Amino acid sequence: MPVRVLPDFLVNQIAAGEVVERPASVVKELIENALDAGADQIMIDVIDGGRTLISVIDNGSGMSREDLAKSITRHATSKLPDDDLLNINFMGFRGEALPSIASVSDMAIDTCNGMDSNGWSLDCNTGEIKPSDWEAGTRVRVKNLFSKTPARLKFLRGDRAEMISVLDVVKKLAMARTDVGFTLNNKWRFPKNQDMQERIASIMGDDVRGRMLPVDASSASSKSLKLYGFISEPTLRRASSVDQYLFVNGRPVKDKVLVGALRAAYMDVMHAREFPLCALYLDMDPRNVDVNVSPAKTEVHFLEPSHIRGFIIKNLRDVLSKPMGEKQNIQPNTQERIWPEVRKMTFDVSKPVYVASPHLAPDSAFMFPVSEKQEVVNNDIVTEIHEQDTYDLPLGRVIGQVGNKYVLSQRPDALVIIDQHAAHERITYEKLRSHSIKVQPLLTPIVINMKSEDVVAVLSISDDIRKAGLHIDAFGDDAIAIFEKPADWDLDWADLFHSIADEVREYGHSAQLNERLHLKLANYACHHSVRAGQKLDFAQMDALLRDIEKTERGSECNHGRPVYKIIPLTDIDAWFERI
Repeated sequence: MPVRVLPDFLVNQIAAGEVVERPASVVKELIENALDAGADQIMIDVIDGGRTLISVIDNGSGMSREDLAKSITRHATSKLPDDDLLNINFMGFRGEALPSIASVSDMAIDTCNGMDSNGWSLDCNTGEIKPSDWEAGTRVRVKNLFSKTPARLKFLRGDRAEMISVLDVVKKLAMARTDVGFTLNNKWRFPKNQDMQERIASIMGDDVRGRMLPVDASSASSKSLKLYGFISEPTLRRASSVDQYLFVNGRPVKDKVLVGALRAAYMDVMHAREFPLCALYLDMDPRNVDVNVSPAKTEVHFLEPSHIRGFIIKNLRDVLSKPMGEKQNIQPNTQERIWPEVRKMTFDVSKPVYVASPHLAPDSAFMFPVSEKQEVVNNDIVTEIHEQDTYDLPLGRVIGQVGNKYVLSQRPDALVIIDQHAAHERITYEKLRSHSIKVQPLLTPIVINMKSEDVVAVLSISDDIRKAGLHIDAFGDDAIAIFEKPADWDLDWADLFHSIADEVREYGHSAQLNERLHLKLANYACHHSVRAGQKLDFAQMDALLRDIEKTERGSECNHGRPVYKIIPLTDIDAWFERI
C-alpha cells in the first residue's frame, strides 16, 4: 500500500481522539482558553451531559477577525510568543483544541476584542465569519458532539455520569484559580476572589472546615521552588483520591511523583487504603518541568524528580509533625464565660489517693515508678482548682479515667477524652524512630538473582537503601548481594527487592523499605504500649498527656486512629439546652 498524506479533516479527527475523549475534555479545553484570555468570570452550560450542547462564555480579551479565522487552524496558538517549548506560562499551547473539537461537532464562536466596532461570529462547519452584536469576551457553543464520528458517540456513558465528569473538571480548574468566578448550569457557583479555605470547603464539603492544615514552604536551594496550600489533618480522610487537588505552576495534574510524595508524607499517620485531602500548589521555574508530555496536559516530567519528591515529603511531614502545643494557641475567653470562684471540694474516700506533683518530670512519672508523691489523706482531701493553670496545657488537667481505656481532662473551654493506648503508642513509635537502626554485618552475603535491568534500578537508589540499614552491591550483572541488614529483620528479601525494582522502574523511586520499617516500628509500638483496660494513676495519666502534647504527630496513632477528642463546653451546654 503506497504512503499517502491524510486529508485535513481526517487529521483533525485523529487529533480529536487524543484531545477530545468525552464532553468533560471539551469543557476543560474551552475553560483553559478562557483563562489564558484573562477572563475572571466564566459561565458553563451543559445539556444532556454534553452530547447536545456545551456552551462556555467568558469575559476575556476576545479576538479580532483575523485571529478568529486562525483559531480553528491546527497548531495555531497565541500562547507561544517564541519557539521555546521549555518556557510555557499558559494553560494551553498546542493549538489543537479548537480544530479538534470542530472536526467532531457543530461548533460556533462569537467574540469581540473591545477594539473593533463590532463583534464577530464564526461557523466552524463552513468557515464563514460574519459581523455580530456580541459585545465583549468570547462564547463557544459546541453542539451534537461526536455526531460526525458515530463510533465515538456510542462509547459515551450516561448523561449523569458524563455530567459528573464535567463537574469534576470545573472543580479542578476552580481550585486552580480562586481569583476567577465559575458558574456551571446556573447551579454550581464558585464566586470570584473567593477565600481559599471557603473554596476548598465548597468543593470538598463542609466537613473540612477547621480541619485543613496550611502549607507554605520555599526551597533553600531554589528561590523559584515553592509549595503552598492546605492538607487535611490525618483523621480527615477519604476512601479514594477524589479530593486530592495537585497543581504545578497553576496547572491541574495527576503526577506520579506528587501522588507518591503525598502518600509517603502520610505513611505513618494514615492507613495505606485511606487517602488524605489536599489542595497543593507547586510553583517552580517552567524550564525545570516539561508539560508537553500528553495532549491532555495532565502529566508532567520534572527535571529533578527526586529533589521535588524530597522537598514535598519534608515540608508536609513538618506540618503534620508539629506537636499540639505548637498547633494551637489556647486563650481564655473571659468575655463570653464567667468562671465561678475558686471553691473547696471535699471527697469521701476509703483508699489512699495519689495526686501528681506539678513539678514531677513527665517521663519519670509515666515510664518509671512514681518516687515523689504528695501527702496521702485518708479522710478529707481538700483540693483547690485553679482554672488559670489549664490555659497553658493544650490537653488540660486530668480529672479521671473511664473504663480503664480513656483519660478525661478539662480545659477552660472544653472536655477532652484521650485514648490511652493510642496516645502511648504514638509516643513509643516516635521514640523508636529517633533511634538509629542497629545494623548486623553478614558473614555470608544474601544473594538475590534479578534481571539485569532490575539490578540497575535497585542500585540507582542504593544510597536511600543504605539509610534504611541495608548495604547492597552488584553481584555480577544479574544479581545483588546484601552485606549488612537491620539486626532484627528477617524478610523475604527476594520479594522485597523485586518490588523495589518494579517501583523504581515505574516511578523513579520506591517507598517499599520505608513502608516495611514503618510497619515494623508500628507493630512494636502497638505491643509495648499501655493497653486498653489498664488502670493508671493520676501521675501516669498527667505524664501521658504532657508527653503527647509535645510529641510529633500526636493527634493520631500509627494506624491513623484519633488519639483524643476535644468537646467544647458550648456543645455540652447545647446537649442540656443551656444555650
